[in-house]
Amino acid sequence: MNKKRIMIIVSRFNQKITQSLLDAAKETLYKAGVPESETGVVWVPGAFELPVAAARAARSDNWDAVVCLGCVIRGETPHFDYVCQESARGLMNIGLETGKPVIFGVLTTLNSHQAMERSGLTPASLPEGESVKHLVTNKGTEAAQAALDMLSIFADWGSIWSQPTEGMPEKPAIPQ
Repeated sequence: MNKKRIMIIVSRFNQKITQSLLDAAKETLYKAGVPESETGVVWVPGAFELPVAAARAARSDNWDAVVCLGCVIRGETPHFDYVCQESARGLMNIGLETGKPVIFGVLTTLNSHQAMERSGLTPASLPEGESVKHLVTNKGTEAAQAALDMLSIFADWGSIWSQPTEGMPEKPAIPQ
């Protein structure tokens, strides 16, 4: 892989969960050949603050991709909906604005058991009658891999359009 610098921004809220996401993301990048010296980690208070930190990183020439990790667990008020929606929208807007991969690695779960499962942590005990129906990959791994995949796609961008696929337009319109 070409030398790529990846910033990881992590929410402190639900830190046991987000630390596990971060550990998995860093391990994924390391296994893919991204040295620790080419990654940065910044902690922010919560998922709502991820977009502003991502904007600063993505607008900088120092970083090629930004991976945002967080965990929002539904509670009894609509706060969950506002935080999740605006965090996702903000991160998408930064990616569109900068043209850099800005990865949404924020868990949005209905309960702490789902959050633990998706962060690679196994609940010590599940409520009676509930079982883990399937193994879920740590979403920190998936977020880091998404950043690597997008950087690879962007690196090959010229060759993608120079070799049209049967039935596809030669130069598809790309929104500016």
